[in-house]
Amino acid sequence: MIGRVPLLIAFLCAALLVYFALLARTALALFRDGSPAAIGLGVGVLILPLVGAWAVLATLRNGLAHQRLAREAAEDGMDLDVSALPTTPSGRIDRDAADALFATVRAEVEADPDDWRRWYRLARAYDYARDRGRARDAMRRAVELHAGQAGR
Repeated sequence: MIGRVPLLIAFLCAALLVYFALLARTALALFRDGSPAAIGLGVGVLILPLVGAWAVLATLRNGLAHQRLAREAAEDGMDLDVSALPTTPSGRIDRDAADALFATVRAEVEADPDDWRRWYRLARAYDYARDRGRARDAMRRAVELHAGQAGR
């Protein structure tokens, strides 16, 4: 049975395809008008689905890569266990606990900077410490290292 998240992703992708088709239809109608302004607008409207398709594909590709790393890290026993860390009433990990976790994981990366698993853990620790920009950078590095190891 397919889970709820993949079904939601499929539904949203299908909705985007319909939207992109409607945009393309609008662009063609503008082209048929023939005036320079309409043709210019048609080109602009036609570019929107291309940018949208690129964004969707990049997001899906990254999401799948991150899921693969999460699965492999868990299989290797390298996922971060945060179940014992104190949380705020909203369910987030306490800031001081997240910062302490981050310091520990950062030391792991410094000791072994070529291991994608360490970078994956660092990305998760950054996320728990609420530093999303550095979390994305660390995850990007983890994906690069993983791809390099898979290519060997």
